[in-house]
Amino acid sequence: MSKNLPRALYQAEQVRELDRLVLKELGIDEFELMHRAGAVALTRLQERWQHARNLLIFAGTGNNGGDGYVIAALAAKLGLGVQIVFPANPEELSGAAARAWRMAAEGRVPMCSFKEFTSGEWKDFDLVVDALFGTGLNRAAEGDWLEAIEWINACGLPVLAVDIPSGLHADTGTPMGAAVRARLTVTFIGMKRGLLTHRGPDCTGEVIFEDLDAPSKIHSSGASTTAEVDRIDIHSSVGYLPPRKPSAHKGNHGHVLLFGGDHGMGGAIIMAAEAALRSGAGLVSVVTRSTHRPALLARRPEVMITGTEDGRVDLPALFDRASNIVVGPGLGLGDWSRNLLRAALGGHSTRGLPLVADADALRLLAQKALPETDFPDNGWILTPHPGEAAALLGIEVEEVQRDRFAAVAELQRRYGGHCLLKGAGSLIGVPGEPRRFKLCSEGNPGMASAGMGDVLSGIIAGLHAQGLSLEDSLSCAACVHGEAADLAVRDAGQRGLIATDLMPFIRQLVNPC
Repeated sequence: MSKNLPRALYQAEQVRELDRLVLKELGIDEFELMHRAGAVALTRLQERWQHARNLLIFAGTGNNGGDGYVIAALAAKLGLGVQIVFPANPEELSGAAARAWRMAAEGRVPMCSFKEFTSGEWKDFDLVVDALFGTGLNRAAEGDWLEAIEWINACGLPVLAVDIPSGLHADTGTPMGAAVRARLTVTFIGMKRGLLTHRGPDCTGEVIFEDLDAPSKIHSSGASTTAEVDRIDIHSSVGYLPPRKPSAHKGNHGHVLLFGGDHGMGGAIIMAAEAALRSGAGLVSVVTRSTHRPALLARRPEVMITGTEDGRVDLPALFDRASNIVVGPGLGLGDWSRNLLRAALGGHSTRGLPLVADADALRLLAQKALPETDFPDNGWILTPHPGEAAALLGIEVEEVQRDRFAAVAELQRRYGGHCLLKGAGSLIGVPGEPRRFKLCSEGNPGMASAGMGDVLSGIIAGLHAQGLSLEDSLSCAACVHGEAADLAVRDAGQRGLIATDLMPFIRQLVNPC
């Protein structure tokens, strides 16, 4: 769990530019900045593992390795046991990293090559410091480097990663072959966006950000250091939800119209409808199979229901009352499903009703089940998980996950609108130039269960119905959804979390005052 992280998330190249600007603004040399990084990493290490007395430090050949040599030298001065392991000859180091190595050597810190380490017998260590690779790595590790990463992961000791877990791509959160799995990552100067999405959280453990006393003005010094990704969390959503006026009535808070719930999938549309109500929509109507009416009324009698087998469905009347449309939860992929999707898209295109498309609606769009649909369209929200995103783009899921930012950008190029790519570090693509993304840092692995996406769709529509813009309703909903799940697991744990467990917390979170 990571808290109090910066809002701006950067690419690795931008962080390197921030490093350069910090040195210029502070008027210090590179070794002094490296010394600061090593010192603060050691402090965080001692705070987290107060009883650790013997440190095993893996140091690479770049500045990340230099940070490791500084940590070793400072730890030795404090009387801690230290052993440095290097996969490559440290005599080839240059610049600040070479100074750090000399600092450790002058402090008589024991050092050995990785081959010597694995062939010898060593005393017990309390933890490992990973300072092998920094943000400059752009290919899979090989040889001793790969074996070192694998040894770290297999040793069973807690791991502190310096700046970024070695082997993890700083921009995408994708491991390049093997990547270190740390319990704590201390990162510096600029927050790397790959730490918070895809497999990044698997590798980082807790993340602590340290600015090393860098002046705040460097983050707005020019276009090259302007972050295109903003981190959002539950604190970001508070401003979207002002208190209601004393004179408010249900008509002031919008009317959500949902389409979905084919045979055997009525629960999905029921959960989406309830989530819209719990997030504050004044009225909620559902168009679904008539057989779902008893279950829906038993669960949520506040919902108005139109059964598709009851006779002619008066779509114009439904659209006249609606503030927006949700289509997809439990929709299915058959003829009935296509007809409902066509009806929902008709209300969107002819009446200008904003639309949230999820689940099977996305599958049908990917299958080009309605070839008459025009793209791109900025008046809607798409909320795919990686599998649905892959179908929409005609690629494999692994390719979506390999670069989630690129996948969101391509979805927007093809389909328009606002796009939320679900998963660890859910990403929101915002229309317009320059390109912008938002990354939601709320949520937990317990959300990997049926119905979570249906609940999210309902929250988005419920918030939009109350007057939020598409961008704000999507951003706020992602944060409320993730935080509701975090609150739901607080006492009972992640395993066994189900979508309806979120409902009481959704209501709590949309009433922040």
